[in-house]
Amino acid sequence: QVQLVESGGGLVQAGGSLRLSCAASGRTFSNSAMGWFRQAPGKEREFVAGIRWSGGTPYYTDSVKGRFTISRDNAKNTVYLQMNSLKPEDTAVYYCNNVGSRDWRPLGSWGQGTQVTVSS
Repeated sequence: QVQLVESGGGLVQAGGSLRLSCAASGRTFSNSAMGWFRQAPGKEREFVAGIRWSGGTPYYTDSVKGRFTISRDNAKNTVYLQMNSLKPEDTAVYYCNNVGSRDWRPLGSWGQGTQVTVSS
């Protein structure tokens, strides 16, 4: 089991940027595909971005393509989400999780998440 701690959220104006971090411990991190998810108030949690253990070509949901970048540092057991050109609709609690490398479905337990609030 991988334990996950998300950080880096905050309040930002539309058009601004934030960088989220997800620190993992426990089971080997470097062999795991990792993903970022988000849950807005009153909505279901949705997949945002994913990256396989070797890096390679990341995957993004359409609404964040060209604005968000996922990356990982296996030496630090950390995955990042750089978010640029933020929009009010990006407001949500953001979570990371170990995911399936083919279908990007979450495989582990959820952490506490980090709140991102984008003001207009």
